[in-house]
Amino acid sequence: MSDRDTISVYDAQAARYAELTDDSNKSDRGMDDFIAAIPSGGTVLDLGCGPGASALVMAEAGLQVDATDASAEMVKLASAHKGVSARQATFADLDADNAYDGVWANFSLLHAPRSEFPNHLAAIHTSLKPGGVFFIALKLGEGEGPDRLGRYYSYYSEDALKTHLQDAGFTVTNQWHGSGTGLDGSESEWIRLAAHA
Repeated sequence: MSDRDTISVYDAQAARYAELTDDSNKSDRGMDDFIAAIPSGGTVLDLGCGPGASALVMAEAGLQVDATDASAEMVKLASAHKGVSARQATFADLDADNAYDGVWANFSLLHAPRSEFPNHLAAIHTSLKPGGVFFIALKLGEGEGPDRLGRYYSYYSEDALKTHLQDAGFTVTNQWHGSGTGLDGSESEWIRLAAHA
């Protein structure tokens, strides 16, 4: 995420976003599966960590967590969690090579422009160790553009998202569907995919 308007919304509404999402992120079934797929004490990237609830769960499970977010206010909230050291970075800043056992991108890459999405997936694949796991969640749909709050979104169908992952060298191993109400008050259908490098 590098869009200034999107980052500004998250900076301004970081506390409200945390109130809306922290409980669901701490009890996320997908997180349990993600942690189970990581070697004990493994190193993971929480890409677009938001207020850090997911990073906290990973740290409490004994994982070494690298948490990043483009919003300075989100980084402050995430860093306040015991065991979580967050830093400010955009998706384009990811330049690690063979560094992570897993990457968790929970409703973060949906803010990347469609034209940049393949490059981000390639960088994530490069950042993973062989056989590393990647969990990604996005809202389902078509097209791209701002939501009611001015945040930039890109939407994908299930088939399109799977094709993007396969083109980046991933093997999709599992999927989950759901729906929920976002920060802008709208109800959205979503998908999460688990994949291996």
